[in-house]
Amino acid sequence: MEMEGIRDFRQIFESIEKEVKRVIIGQEEIIRNMLFGIIAGGNVLMEGTPGLGKTQLIKTLSQVLDLSFARIQFTPDLMPVDILGTVMIDKKEEGFGFTFQKGPIFSSLILADEINRATPKTQSAMLEAMQEGTVTIGNNTYDLPKPFFVLATENPLEMEGTYPLPEAQLDRFMIKLRISLPSMESLSRIIDLTTGAHEDVKMEKVVNKEEIIKMKEIAMKLPIALPVKEYAIRIMLATHPQESQIQSVKDYVKCGVSPRGIQSMIKAAKVKALAEGRFNVSHSDIESMSYPCLRHRIFMNFRAMSNKIDADDIIKEIIKKVK
Repeated sequence: MEMEGIRDFRQIFESIEKEVKRVIIGQEEIIRNMLFGIIAGGNVLMEGTPGLGKTQLIKTLSQVLDLSFARIQFTPDLMPVDILGTVMIDKKEEGFGFTFQKGPIFSSLILADEINRATPKTQSAMLEAMQEGTVTIGNNTYDLPKPFFVLATENPLEMEGTYPLPEAQLDRFMIKLRISLPSMESLSRIIDLTTGAHEDVKMEKVVNKEEIIKMKEIAMKLPIALPVKEYAIRIMLATHPQESQIQSVKDYVKCGVSPRGIQSMIKAAKVKALAEGRFNVSHSDIESMSYPCLRHRIFMNFRAMSNKIDADDIIKEIIKKVK
C-alpha cells in the first residue's frame, strides 16, 4: 500500500470526524466507532434511552457524507410494504400494467428509528436489504444504491412497547453501540448550543459516495498478520460454551459468535488502523473492536440475566484470558 493513500485516508477520516463533532458533543468514541463501521461497509445499531442524540448523529452523518437519506420511523403498525415499496396497477391505453413504486429503503443511508418498536414480521423485511443489498418483490429483484447502510436506533428492551430483534437481524449489524449520558462538561456545552441565541450550524459535505467506496477498498487491502488473525479467531471461539475453557462463558452464554462476527471485527480493525495512520492491524485493534462487533452476537442465558451479567462482561473476561 502506498504511504500517500494512508495519509489521505487518515486526513479524510479526521475531517469527517471533526465536522460531525461540531454538532454532536460528548460522544467522541461513539462517532469514531460508527465511522469505523460505515467505512468498512457495515450496518450500525445504537442502543440508548430517548433524548441522547442518536437520531441527530445519524442525520448529521448523512449530511457530512453527502448520501441520499431516508428516515423510517418504526412503529407497531408499520408494514413491510411501507419500507420496501409496492406494486401499483397503472391504467394504460392498451389496458392495465404494473409498476413498482419504490419505498424509502432505496436510499444510501437509512435511519431505522426505534427499530425494535416494530413487529418481527416488519423487522424481517430488512434482512435481505442489510445482507445482500437487494430487495425482492414478487419475482423481481431490485438493487439498492451503493454504498448502502442501515443505521438503526433501538430503545432498551425493558422499555414499554419494544420487541426483541431476531438473532438473524442482529447478526447483520456489523457494530452495536451503547449510548450513555454525556459528562457534566458536555451537557453544559449542549445546553449552550441548543437553548441560547444561536444560528443553526450548517454542515459541510466532506466526502461523497465514490470516496466512501474508495476508502473501503483501501482499508480492505490492509494486510493482517497471521498471529493477529489467529488471536481474533481464538476470541471468537472462546464465546462458544462448547469450545471455551472460560468458566463464565460455560455458565452464562447460550450461543456464541458466528463467523460473520469475526469478519466484522477484522474489517473494523483495519479501518481503525488506517484512521490512526498505521500500516498494520494490532492486537489492541482487535481487542477494542471486539466489544462493538461481538456484544450483540453473544446471546446470554436466563442465569446470566438473573445475575445481571451481560455480553460486555463476557468479552472482558475473554480478552483477559485469551492469549
